[in-house]
Amino acid sequence: MRIAVGSDHAGYPLKPVLIEALDARGIDVLDLGTNDATTSVDYPDFGAAVARAVVDGRADLGVAICGTGIGISIAANKIPGARAAHVHDVSTARLAREHNHANVLCFGARITGTQVAIDALNAWLDAPLGQGRHLLRLAKIDELDTDSFTTGKG
Repeated sequence: MRIAVGSDHAGYPLKPVLIEALDARGIDVLDLGTNDATTSVDYPDFGAAVARAVVDGRADLGVAICGTGIGISIAANKIPGARAAHVHDVSTARLAREHNHANVLCFGARITGTQVAIDALNAWLDAPLGQGRHLLRLAKIDELDTDSFTTGKG
């Protein structure tokens, strides 16, 4: 398994911690930057990069981190095929994977504690993909990627 990881400068302090947790599980990491907390960078660039890596098959899943997790999740969700979930704890991470088949996990480094983020990451990775009613709902979400109103082609 390969997981793409990216963050802006505000998310950077949490990024190496999560990479270390992935390494401990024997997961290959595709590090998409940024590489320091002092140089201001734009979270949409990193959210989109992580989502694109997942959608185009360079990674199986993605982890994106900014200060709050909000902006980077919005950016990641602009990439058709990405299902980015902004999570806060073990429960939201597990349910994001089980119910929503989230393929990008988003954290806010300024609002989520380090151990909580590690535990949430592990819960997300260990969660089974839900079936049944969840698949019907996911199909509706997938339709939104090609909806003529949202793509401006209708």
